[in-house]
Amino acid sequence: MRFFLESTLFLAALSPVSAERVLGAYVFARHGDRTPKVFGNTRLTNLGYREVFDAGSYYHNRYIVADSPHRIEGIDEKVVNAKQISASAPSDAVLQNSATGFLQGVYPPARNAASETLANTTTVEAPLDGYQLIQLSPISSGKNSEDATWLQGASDCQRAGLSSNNYYTSDSYNALLKSTKDFYQSLSPMLDRAFTSSQMTFKNAYTIFDYLNVASIHNATKDFPHKSDLTDEVYRQLLALASNQQYNLAYNASDQVRAIEGAVLAGEILSGLNDTITSQGKSKLNVQFGAYGTFLSYFGLVQLPAASVNFTGIPDYASSMSLELVTNSPGKDFPAPSEIGVRFMFHNGTITGSDKPTVYPLFGQSKTLLPWNDFVSETKKIAVVSDEKWCQVCGNTEGKCAAPSSSHSGSVDTSTAGGSGGMSRAVAGVIGAMVTLAVILGLEALFFLVGGFRIAKRRKAGSEVEVPTVMTEDKKS
Repeated sequence: MRFFLESTLFLAALSPVSAERVLGAYVFARHGDRTPKVFGNTRLTNLGYREVFDAGSYYHNRYIVADSPHRIEGIDEKVVNAKQISASAPSDAVLQNSATGFLQGVYPPARNAASETLANTTTVEAPLDGYQLIQLSPISSGKNSEDATWLQGASDCQRAGLSSNNYYTSDSYNALLKSTKDFYQSLSPMLDRAFTSSQMTFKNAYTIFDYLNVASIHNATKDFPHKSDLTDEVYRQLLALASNQQYNLAYNASDQVRAIEGAVLAGEILSGLNDTITSQGKSKLNVQFGAYGTFLSYFGLVQLPAASVNFTGIPDYASSMSLELVTNSPGKDFPAPSEIGVRFMFHNGTITGSDKPTVYPLFGQSKTLLPWNDFVSETKKIAVVSDEKWCQVCGNTEGKCAAPSSSHSGSVDTSTAGGSGGMSRAVAGVIGAMVTLAVILGLEALFFLVGGFRIAKRRKAGSEVEVPTVMTEDKKS
């Protein structure tokens, strides 16, 4: 079946009659330039705002404008249609503001729709020349990720945190910690405003790189007196070491729970693209923003380092990747899933001028166009597609993973769960206790009746009667 589909797509691409049709896309992007993490309270800079806006403008020209050969079929060109686009970002100021700036580029102000006339003939002009409002949905993962100096700092997944911590006891980590000690100590003149001497080690490779990277972009010599020490060679070494550390914190082939953020993203991508297919193209474009760690986790899971070793490096500001649903099926009807392929593209850094993303193969394959059914089967192997699956993978038992009953064993009693006629352990326990009490009371009554005994109330002066109290446990929902 795979050979037949790929052959069909290939032959159709050669046909002068049939042209490729883009049915939908899922874009995942990193924030723009920001202040350094080491001081906390990170914010998007004006440069970062410009970077994400330019990146969004590229996707406007690719997916929205009428004369683009890659325009998403049927997408509204001038005025955004909320049913056609979905946008999301974690509850993080840098990421949410980046997403907003990016979307301004995707759908610029609609000046032709900037005014409307009311029933009383009053004309109302829209603010900002028709600035288009696009709803941005929050996502639970990655909260405050741009204030976290540790990759898993924004992840609540317990097993992922433990897995990442295991890296700090590995031979490869300890070897680099030792071999780079002198290198990091030599950076002291550039770091002493933000780091103590004991912090100038490979353990803080990313935070050190981030601090010096921001300083090299924004600080003049008077604010960065040792700027000349940050040579190109030193910068490349800092980036290589930070990338090595962060990729190993984000992904491990033998312990894939470490890549939980990438697994969640894979599930969201699968869901978003599947919505395009099941809705027959009514849902067209998904845009999501996230941190560099999510990129690295996803890259590892879909085996992109097999296509290029660059996928083990930290993506630059405003980097983006896009997964497109394409077909060579002729006509205007929405094609069958067997006629749809998935193309993956990535661009490191913001897209400006004549730049454009590069196409890469997924899952270690040689072909860059993957049949939809194959994409689904491969993605399901790595994706986390539900809260229940996330809780199972992460081993969490609190919050959204809290059990509905007071039992904290994490297991489900299959003898009572799932059937409409079954009852919970709590209900069964109450009923059992009531039956036992009734039997005891019945026996006592019989005992007093047969034996001729009667109950006499006796109370000492000044004494008080104790009333038993039934305590109910406050259970988490």
